[in-house]
Amino acid sequence: ARPGIEPISSRILVGIISAVPRQELPGVYIALSLEIKADAHVQGYVGESIKLKCTFKSSSSITDKLTIDWTYRPPSSSRTESIFHYQSFQYPTTSGTFRDRISWVGDVYKGDASISIKNPTIKDNGTFSCAVKNPPDVHHNIPVTELTVTERGFGTMLSSVALLSILVFIPSAVVVVLLLARMARKSAGLKKRSKSGYKKSSIEVSDDTDQEEENNCMMKLCVRCAECLDSDYEETY
Repeated sequence: ARPGIEPISSRILVGIISAVPRQELPGVYIALSLEIKADAHVQGYVGESIKLKCTFKSSSSITDKLTIDWTYRPPSSSRTESIFHYQSFQYPTTSGTFRDRISWVGDVYKGDASISIKNPTIKDNGTFSCAVKNPPDVHHNIPVTELTVTERGFGTMLSSVALLSILVFIPSAVVVVLLLARMARKSAGLKKRSKSGYKKSSIEVSDDTDQEEENNCMMKLCVRCAECLDSDYEETY
């Protein structure tokens, strides 16, 4: 500093920079205090609701001036379409391809600006943008989400069938195997006794009757499991 001139304190300098409009300070970067995050890619399936997640952090208190805007841009197109607006209340679009299909699932007081798409189709593929403003906090780098909607493939249905097999068929098969083994042992014992001229007692006759009833119950259980599998398989297709 020159003699007789007091150096400018850093606190005063910051105040001067803050008071000057941003466009008059070329090359000066002022950090934004509003941070927005969204999933870069989201995979969805036709007919199954899809959640587009968007979260934000603001250094300012949430007020009724906070706004949230979701826009959609089709693939290979520069045209954007507003599909949702929020300011103290949610305003989903009432026209276009997303009419009556956008639902608010967020909570601004928890920093959540997420929405949900009902009954998605392949035509919904494209880029979705989430913009949040909470004056005086403003964010210019708006995150985007690429949505890909597809039909559920054979692999997905196969995994469902495999899970159903694990839960139904394998336990049933184990029970059937044990039952057959028991019946085989019982049959072998009866043949051995018949050859030696052995006559059943009243208790053994009663046991045989109970065994037949048990076998019938197990067969009914197996048939019921097969019917359940057929029903679930038809619903999958």
